[in-house]
Amino acid sequence: MSTRIRYTLSQDQMPKQWYNILADMPEPMPPPLHPGTKKPVSLEDMVRIFPENLVMQEMSSERYIEIPEPVRDVYALYRPTPLLRAVRLEKELQTPAHIYYKNESVSPAGSHKPNTAIAQAYYNKQAGVKRLATETGAGQWGSSLALACSLFGLECNVYMVKVSYHQKPYRRMMMETWGATVHASPSDQTEFGRKLQHENPHCAGSLGIAISEAIEDAVKTPNTKYALGSVLNHVCMHQTVIGQETMLQMEQAGEEPDVIIGCAGGGSNFAGLSFPFVRRKITEKKKYRIIAVEPTACPSMTKGELRYDFGDTAQTTPLIMMYTLGHDFMPPSIHAGGLRYHGMAATVSHLLKLGLIEAQAVKQTCVFEAAALFARTEGIIPAPESAHAIRVAIDEAVKAKEEGRKKVILFNLSGHGLLDLTSFEAFFDGELQDV
Repeated sequence: MSTRIRYTLSQDQMPKQWYNILADMPEPMPPPLHPGTKKPVSLEDMVRIFPENLVMQEMSSERYIEIPEPVRDVYALYRPTPLLRAVRLEKELQTPAHIYYKNESVSPAGSHKPNTAIAQAYYNKQAGVKRLATETGAGQWGSSLALACSLFGLECNVYMVKVSYHQKPYRRMMMETWGATVHASPSDQTEFGRKLQHENPHCAGSLGIAISEAIEDAVKTPNTKYALGSVLNHVCMHQTVIGQETMLQMEQAGEEPDVIIGCAGGGSNFAGLSFPFVRRKITEKKKYRIIAVEPTACPSMTKGELRYDFGDTAQTTPLIMMYTLGHDFMPPSIHAGGLRYHGMAATVSHLLKLGLIEAQAVKQTCVFEAAALFARTEGIIPAPESAHAIRVAIDEAVKAKEEGRKKVILFNLSGHGLLDLTSFEAFFDGELQDV
């Protein structure tokens, strides 16, 4: 058997529509609430920070939404992305399992995030917006939005969680190369950031804080809107190009997955791979196990509460029904910066509540063990976030060996780790700790 089995699609096979999971939810989702009135948010409430065309998508219950041709043209820079079978990893594990991974690391920014960044930049441009403000954790989202803004002629202002700003300088440099301005958050650019700096000059920051700063920036700066890289319905929907392509590629492989795995911070890459498969689980009664993997250091789904909470620390976002550790939760400074978020997407949370998906939490050192094994067998150095999915995929393959049965395992390689090598250095030097 070849040690590299790769399934590719032509550009004509690239999805022409995004899939909206809201159309197939077996039970209606609780609506987001206005932070002041505690009543369901209206379109008028949302357009203060987002363009109306994206708010309409956020609130839509249409099953499929057409992908504009200009967005598909930019997608064609890297889509469709390949599906690979991890034959070398299977051999190393001596498992009867077949392990497949969707390689989203081939985008210009090195992750899945451009799938929504390109769409959001396009819709903002169509709405006459001149400038976008956003937050970023490890930098995958910030660099993707910087790329998209450069392609559509928008200014981009990024608040990067301070610990990642210093841990991952090359992602900051990527953003600056694509023309973005980047601030370590909490920053001196906003009232909320200055307040936190005064209270704690050594604050490492969090995604909740960075979101608060970006929203304040968007509300107070003319011709500016806010862009979010995860959590919201329209963001998860844009990512479903991943799962739609994967279904066609699994048909090429002549197999169907038993287990589908994605890492989960806010939920976007997990949603992108899994939601089209969740639809089959709902409408065709498929028996897939669908697993969202999070860090033990920030376990919103496995240790959090399902309740209404704010998406940011300053309590300016709508209240969302989600699994949460609390909007003021300050996560430890783990290297998977993209998974350091206190809450989970409302759609992902609802599916977990309904038992259509499950959640697991894994420790940082075990994650890097899996990342190193994957790199040494498959040749790709994965992002620390993606390595959470790899960890559980390996665990499932080992179980298949112990049970003596074939199992088809699919996971999303949401990004490469070439700009995360300092975290690998810390792992190899024995400096990483489990929290």
